[in-house]
Amino acid sequence: MTLEERISEWVDAHEAELLRDIARIVAVPSVRGEPCGGAPFGPGPRAALDEMLRLCGEYGFRTEIYGGAMGSADFSDAPAALDILAHLDVVAPGGGWDSDPYKAELRGGCLYGRGTDDDKGPAVMALYALRCLKELGVELARGCRLLFGTDEESGSGDLHYYYDGHAPAPNTFTPDSGFPVYNVEKGTYRAVIERSWPAEIAGARIVSARGGFRINVVPAEAEAEIAGLDAPGALSFGSAAADSCGVELLAEDLPGGCRILVRGRQAHAASPWDGCNAVTALLEVLAALPLGGAAWESVRALARVLPHGDWRGKAAGIAQADGLSGELTISANIFELGGCSLRLDCDARVPLCADEANCRAVFERALGGAGFAVSGDMEPGHHTSAEGAFVRTLLASYERFTGLAGECRSTGGGTYVHGIPGGVAFGASMPGFDTRLHGANERIRVADALTACKIFALAIAGVCK
Repeated sequence: MTLEERISEWVDAHEAELLRDIARIVAVPSVRGEPCGGAPFGPGPRAALDEMLRLCGEYGFRTEIYGGAMGSADFSDAPAALDILAHLDVVAPGGGWDSDPYKAELRGGCLYGRGTDDDKGPAVMALYALRCLKELGVELARGCRLLFGTDEESGSGDLHYYYDGHAPAPNTFTPDSGFPVYNVEKGTYRAVIERSWPAEIAGARIVSARGGFRINVVPAEAEAEIAGLDAPGALSFGSAAADSCGVELLAEDLPGGCRILVRGRQAHAASPWDGCNAVTALLEVLAALPLGGAAWESVRALARVLPHGDWRGKAAGIAQADGLSGELTISANIFELGGCSLRLDCDARVPLCADEANCRAVFERALGGAGFAVSGDMEPGHHTSAEGAFVRTLLASYERFTGLAGECRSTGGGTYVHGIPGGVAFGASMPGFDTRLHGANERIRVADALTACKIFALAIAGVCK
């Protein structure tokens, strides 16, 4: 039997164990929390890391932990030619699930649960690739190291716990995106928009508003409390705007006013077209109501510069694209208005052609001209050549087990290798399959998970031979 055939046979025979072990890691809630002893990103991420390292140890791999933030498992004692970098923290589940997000459920050929795709499932798939080679007795001249982190979703503050004392391997991939290979990543521009005004106590007005919970998640819900307008009035004046935005608008009476709720659709900020942004829809609805005051005028100004559905940033003057990394996207994801001020946090994924002059400065002028203060920094993009032996080996492994043509692609999602020279994203989802990343009912297709294990195993053997 060829190595490919042996790998395929082993992986298929271990399907039930693979799903069991993914469920085991999914069961540990690992949203970032408050730091505590030995857990710089909270007890949940640390618990997930401990459980993952226990699993690696059960399969005979030597493990280490770094500052309670990262861990590793090694195939052998040989210096690593390949690092596989995965993360065990997750975004909060949010609403809309058909099952318990922390209890992986198998139905319809898919495994559902928070982290099944991003990134606990792929982390276990990479472990199974190493386990496959180990149990098949495949000898590798050079080492392979699995690295597990706990803060990718909140800024990758975990990486320095490992990389401050360890150089990256000559080759690194992260199973934190999709197949075939993502060798180009957009940069980021995280803008904070603020405005304040004197206190308002009279007239039909916005009392408070809020929406969103993470900077990299398109919000599914946003709400506002209004004085001087009842629920029927809010629905009468706001329904046309809600319909235009494609959101559900609800309202209930309160003493002296009402509360309105907008329901859209959650998505990853790197692909805002997959969602329906409840915050920008709320701005449009509020702007359509017969209100007054500085808070309302501020909301109307925001809605003009960041209109609902304008995820390319055309109204703000920052729309741009290049042939290598694609077009700029922007999503307004966290909104808070109360008392005498508002704040809106935006997440822009910017192409390689974007810079301080044609992006940040233009955005600041557009918002500054509308009376807002803007702060925030840009991070450059990431590009690894598609012509190197490493990338060619990965693509060949993908082609061998899928029968599809391998190619390099760009992504707006900042993956775990963004700052690692020569790093790429490789797996674990297949092209065309909706994993519902960062949304309700996140999932992996079981057949794809098995194929990913096989691809990883063959790629490891090819890189570390």
